[in-house]
Amino acid sequence: MCINIGLSLETTLTIIRSVVDVFYVIHIFVRFHTAYVAPSSRVFGRGELVIEPSKIAVRYLHKTFWIDVIAALPLPQILIWLIIPNLGGSMVTDTRTVLPFVILFQYLPRLYLIFPLTSQIVEATGVVTETAWAGAAYNLLLYMLASHVSGAIYYLLSVQREIDCWKSVCKVENCQNGYFDCHSVQDPARVAWLNSSNVTNICNPNNNFYQWGIYVTALQAGATSSAFPNKYFYSLWWGLQQLSSVGQNLNTSSYVGEIIFTIITSTQGLVLLSLLIGNMQRYLQATTMRLEEWRVKRNDTEQWMHHRQLPPELRDSIRKYDQYKWLATKGVDEEAILHGLPMDLRREIKRHLCFDLVRKVPLFDQMDETMLDAICERLKPALCTKGLFLVRESDPVNQMLFIIRGHLDSYTTDGGRTGFFNSCRIGPGDFCGEELLTWALDPRPSVTLPSSTRSVKAITEVEAFALIADDLKFVASQFRRLHSKQLRHKFRFYSHQWRTWAACFIQAAWRRHKKLKETAHLTVHEPGVPQRGSFWSSYAESLVASTRLSIKCKQKSGTDSGTVSSLEKPDEPDFFLHER
Repeated sequence: MCINIGLSLETTLTIIRSVVDVFYVIHIFVRFHTAYVAPSSRVFGRGELVIEPSKIAVRYLHKTFWIDVIAALPLPQILIWLIIPNLGGSMVTDTRTVLPFVILFQYLPRLYLIFPLTSQIVEATGVVTETAWAGAAYNLLLYMLASHVSGAIYYLLSVQREIDCWKSVCKVENCQNGYFDCHSVQDPARVAWLNSSNVTNICNPNNNFYQWGIYVTALQAGATSSAFPNKYFYSLWWGLQQLSSVGQNLNTSSYVGEIIFTIITSTQGLVLLSLLIGNMQRYLQATTMRLEEWRVKRNDTEQWMHHRQLPPELRDSIRKYDQYKWLATKGVDEEAILHGLPMDLRREIKRHLCFDLVRKVPLFDQMDETMLDAICERLKPALCTKGLFLVRESDPVNQMLFIIRGHLDSYTTDGGRTGFFNSCRIGPGDFCGEELLTWALDPRPSVTLPSSTRSVKAITEVEAFALIADDLKFVASQFRRLHSKQLRHKFRFYSHQWRTWAACFIQAAWRRHKKLKETAHLTVHEPGVPQRGSFWSSYAESLVASTRLSIKCKQKSGTDSGTVSSLEKPDEPDFFLHER
């Protein structure tokens, strides 16, 4: 039947409060040195910044200086270490009863300074948090803080209700209020009074002799006399429960103060719960909004495919592409983001994303940074799922692709020639659509895009960067160094089309050599024919005749033109020319 404050809790409270008070003192010091924009100068532009210390101090003294001073005063420390130890008797009990309410009273100016913090953060940075989950956690933390404060007030009011019961009994029995100080427990007068008093029965929360109201559950659970962790978590749970249920399960007594506290708790719970649900929904919706848009788009695609009665294999291809595009980009439109940025930032971002990739391409490894930047600036991301064609043979080539990830199969039938087939694998660092480079480097380009000489099919999921025909033409027209002989030789060396053409010419030359050698051998050893020379003489005559025949065929077909570009495909070898 006494009240006391633990020494360890007093020390902990003093240390924590002193550290917090130091921050409030620093806050006051900073406010005296913080410039402001004069309201009278905000008519045009951004206003005039006032940096004169005297004007800043006068304005601060007329604004929130006194609120900051009250928030920074060490009132609990003064009461605990200076006032209470010098008091005695009933004054100690009364002062220790007032102490919690002094602490809570000082919370009011601190809350006044804390609540505008969110708006100040938004004004300074644009957002409270960078991520949606952090924003949801921030709002949940504010809700938990309100629950902590409500539970702490509930605990203190529970203690005060129990002390009021003791005092009411003491008033009837003409005892001293100093008996409720734990330092007077061994006082013989107090022991005698307690043995003869009925206070233990009247102030028992399990009895109905006194109106306990909403505090009966805390007193019956022993929350006012248990260890500190039990007190704290019980109070926190009570505050969280009442704010979540808007105080619907609170049964009050006829005390006005208790009713006011219940009304404040219910109103606070209604407002904070609405704000919490609204903010949590806003932040969490930000993480699922793009996913929900993708689901709606996918449903629309399914309905469209069903309406158009697309075959199952085509539907599967569309679904795989949509799924791969979502996994690769998460629904983010990269081009739209880049389009809203300044030119210099776009150039830097493109350089970061594409420079190393373009540098790995052997075709561009000897170019200077100016040309590479111009190419990187015009690259666009491209995706392709397994089994789809990036380009088909004989189709117009409208873009050049640089592979980032994945593997492709590149093959050709040389325009459908019977018995002709050439295939190779290309992967990261390779490129396709080099016919477009030949077209772009032509000094007299044609309006018609070149036709692809190969079909390129994705073996796995492919991620690449695409260079559109118009962009490549612009780069080629701006930078004439692209027309260098070294670049042309390197282009021929790494181009799969030119390698195929080289293999075809080697095969044709070998067949021609075998045919001429066979003809010369038959000529030398043919019976009844006069011998006019050796084997090599006959071979030379056959070679000259074959060359003349090839020239005549070219002249008839009109393919011998002196205006052919140095990067244009050579004439096709005729494998059957020497068999006729």
